[in-house]
Parts: sequence; structure tokens; C-alpha cells
Amino acid sequence: MDNNIKVLLVEDEQMLSSIIKDTLEPLGFKIVVAGNGLSGLKLYDTFKPNIIVSDIMMPQMDGFEMIRKLRTFDKITPVLFLTAKSGVNDVVNGFELGANDYLRKPFGIQELIVRIKALVSRTYYDHKKLVDNDVIDDNWINIGKYTFNPSTQQLVLNGKIKTLSYRESQILYFLSKKQFTVIKTNTLLMELWGDDSYYNLRSLHVFITKLRHMLSDDKNVEIVNVRGIGYKLVTISQSD
Repeated sequence: MDNNIKVLLVEDEQMLSSIIKDTLEPLGFKIVVAGNGLSGLKLYDTFKPNIIVSDIMMPQMDGFEMIRKLRTFDKITPVLFLTAKSGVNDVVNGFELGANDYLRKPFGIQELIVRIKALVSRTYYDHKKLVDNDVIDDNWINIGKYTFNPSTQQLVLNGKIKTLSYRESQILYFLSKKQFTVIKTNTLLMELWGDDSYYNLRSLHVFITKLRHMLSDDKNVEIVNVRGIGYKLVTISQSD
């Protein structure tokens, strides 16, 4: 795929969006630009991007609201936030809503290119390959009374299906592959985010909390925090 990536750039700073567009297009990227989240959602329908690169603070509809709406019907397309907001809560809020990564302003164009390529390869194409190849039946994993399919991102209990976000599915897959084994926090961060920064650590904690809630209907299933080391997925009835 190389640089032949379709990027929906949602940014209200015209100078910045022009710099990004003028720099990436000669490299083979296909760029369309929206000035706010509302326009971004409209362009999404016609452009069908491989990735969305978005500012947070914008008129009419900000980046947070845009991604909240997007994730109601698209849990796959990766989203990279460009943000001048450096607060931990802002970054974590973005991840919790469904963002995949963030880049703090000001940033270098080369770093933006690296992040875009990494997200597209890790998120969209890996997932698309699994779905296209119909790798479904052989991928079901038992987690207590639940069955989990990382390919379709489905968690099933008594016929009821919960659809996980891509990041939630990734984390649960890593934990479920080695049930009862502690997976180091650093390993999770580097494998899934490619970066073990404090902000990504906080977002990992948020996703773990959400997964615990999703697994709460089976009291024998628990994600255990091994303090200072990492996490392990256990079924209590088997671990006692």
C-alpha cells in the first residue's frame, strides 16, 4: 500500500491543513480537507478514508463529538487527533471515545507520516484481512462463560452480543491468549500503541476499566492488576 493512503483531514486552521495537504499529496497520499467535525462526517460518507486525522477544538462540531458519532457506525477506521490540548484527561477522553492515537501540536510532518502509516497498517488492514478471509469460526476464544471473536470484535454471553472497539478487542485478545499469565504493561503499550508514554498508560487503564465492565456479567471472570507489573485475565473458579 505504501503511501497510497486516503486521509480525511479535519482541521480548521487553513494554513496547517494546506501545509499537510501540500506535503503529503506529492508523496502519494490522497487528502481531502474538512473545516469542522460536521463537514468531516459528510465527507466521510463520500470519501471513505483509510484514516481520519482531526483537530479537537473546531467550530460547529469539535473532534470529540465527531468521533463519538463516527464510532456509532464505524469502529474500524483509525482516528489520529492533532491537539494543542496537553491535559491527561483530554487525551484519555479522546481514547475513550474511540481515537487510536494523538499528536501534540506543534509536530513534525515526518512524525505525522509515520503515525499515519503505523495506524493504517495496525488497525485497518490487519482487521480487514481477517474479515475478508472469513477467519471467524476458528478464532472463538472461551473466557469463562463468554466466547470472544477478535476478528469480528464480538463478545458473546447467552446469545447476547457486545461489539468491542478495535482497541478493546486488541487488549482482550492479548490477555485472553495467555489467560492466567501476567502480561507486562510495557508489553501491551509497545505492542498496541508503539509508545509507552504516560498518556498511553492512562488510556490503557481506561480501556481495562471498560473491559472489566463488559465482562462483569460473569462473576468468575476477572482482569487482575498485578501492581507494578501488568495485567492478567483469570477465571476465578479455575484459579482458586
